[in-house]
Amino acid sequence: MTTKPAIMVTGGAGYIGSHAVLTLRDAGWPVVVIDNLSTGFRFAIPENVPLVEADIADQATVEQTLRDHDIRAIMHFAGSIVVPESVENPLKYYKNNTVNSRGLIESAVRCGVPHFIFSSTAATYGMPEVSPISESCPQKPINPYGMSKLMTEIMLEDVSQAHPINYCALRYFNVAGADSQARSGQSTAGATHLIKVAVEAALGKRDYVGVFGTDFDTPDGTGVRDYIHVSDLASAHVLALEALMAEPQRNHQLNCGYGRGFSVLEVLNAVDRVTNKPIERRIEGRRAGDPPSLVSDNREIMERFPWKPQYADLDTIIAHALEWERKLTEIRGEG
Repeated sequence: MTTKPAIMVTGGAGYIGSHAVLTLRDAGWPVVVIDNLSTGFRFAIPENVPLVEADIADQATVEQTLRDHDIRAIMHFAGSIVVPESVENPLKYYKNNTVNSRGLIESAVRCGVPHFIFSSTAATYGMPEVSPISESCPQKPINPYGMSKLMTEIMLEDVSQAHPINYCALRYFNVAGADSQARSGQSTAGATHLIKVAVEAALGKRDYVGVFGTDFDTPDGTGVRDYIHVSDLASAHVLALEALMAEPQRNHQLNCGYGRGFSVLEVLNAVDRVTNKPIERRIEGRRAGDPPSLVSDNREIMERFPWKPQYADLDTIIAHALEWERKLTEIRGEG
């Protein structure tokens, strides 16, 4: 039996990164996490996974880690992700997402790491004129968050032409849910994700859920989004890793979604259904830059990878998020 090479996961103590760590470990990959724990949590990392507590801006520590563990691929999740904050503080996003990614890519090249998987976003498409959105749609970000991620995609493409490294940029739609065994989940305080907010309200941690805009050009007037279970997204990363290793000359830029949208009201109705208890909705004004609908065309990833989503069901996503929210109460001693 051949031993699998070691993988470094940046931001592996965060929401999506921690699920990627679990999926890698479940599939037998050795993993090393590098995370400064500014938004991640030590409890999200399994005990048998080494944690290097450092910022990825610290290139000396990054390169020492890459060499010490003979890392053969990087999964890069570390970064800042709040769109309104990126508008208020663009320099933070260009530092944390673009400048730090540039340094990480440079370290990968210096240390001879041949494969790089990047956590990108549907925000690189901006306000697309068509729905569903395919990978060929123009990338025209409307906020610094989307632009900071697009700049990293461009860097990866250029570097892959100049050096022996290939990459996969996975453009996420709306990530939700939690590990089915409740080993990890969305733990960030004050998160803005709709399903996270809704399950907090269902458990009495919030008084209500704000509905931002009811006058969109959608069936019920509220925004429509493509929700993908975080564990299915993590599985896509492991398949991307295998694809990069199988074809070292090939790069991938792929949407990660289910190709099916749900409106804000449909999500809230589903939470009511799963919890058997209605949550209060408060109608508020639209938020700047919110597109009416963001739904993926996911045919490309389905054709390229043997990706078979296990949790493509809204009620299942909500049930897993709810179970994790209850466990988080125990972890934090809030109950």
